[in-house]
Amino acid sequence: MDLLRGRVADDDPALEMAASHALLRQASRGEIGAALRVFRPTRMVAFGRRDTNRPGFQDAARACREAGFTPVVRASGGRAVACTPAALVVDHVQRDPASLGGMDARFEDYGAMLAGVLADFGIDARVGEVPGEYCPGAHSINARGTVKLIGTAQRMVRDAWLFSSIVQLDDASVLRPLLAEVYTALEVEFDPASVGAFVEEAPGVPLDTLEQAVIGAYDDRFGLVASTIAATVLDQADAMVADHRVTDDNN
Repeated sequence: MDLLRGRVADDDPALEMAASHALLRQASRGEIGAALRVFRPTRMVAFGRRDTNRPGFQDAARACREAGFTPVVRASGGRAVACTPAALVVDHVQRDPASLGGMDARFEDYGAMLAGVLADFGIDARVGEVPGEYCPGAHSINARGTVKLIGTAQRMVRDAWLFSSIVQLDDASVLRPLLAEVYTALEVEFDPASVGAFVEEAPGVPLDTLEQAVIGAYDDRFGLVASTIAATVLDQADAMVADHRVTDDNN
């Protein structure tokens, strides 16, 4: 499996979303087999497609901009997730003729793997939804059944799938009030106390160490080969980026 590390743009989170989407497109056409993309995002709030249909979406996007975060629309499902550079986006793209099946099995399998990574740092990591969490899901990874540390989401297309995870490393104190504004605007239930971060559960562990541990878990399972994103992927991402940008007239 190809390992693709780092951002593709200095400060364009919409292009980051488009790049992972472009990888999924290439996998669906058989142009790539499997890839793991790992990067630390710039300050962004990644909305799900259904968020954009909420009456308060523009107010939510405005709250993001006022807080210094760029609103974008992500390729995978779910609801709004906020990130700073103290987060880790892990996008696993896989060519799979049976892509339209197996969703629950993937959630359970990769959720358990990621919880195991956290447990190795002494965290009481569990798979399951925390009441009031952002982007709620039965396969979130939490600490102590109290705070969410990792969110997972998927997108399936013909012959390929994307499994996306966002690991909150730090900056929970920044994310809580922002997400409270965003979810209030969207009129979706949310409890700021549900937002957690790795450093609050494993103080003193360098963030680089966690990043390497996540990559190591995938390497143990799949065997990773360091690579770079092909020019064809970047060209397709440029062509798709408008689908991931949020403008004042998005609805």
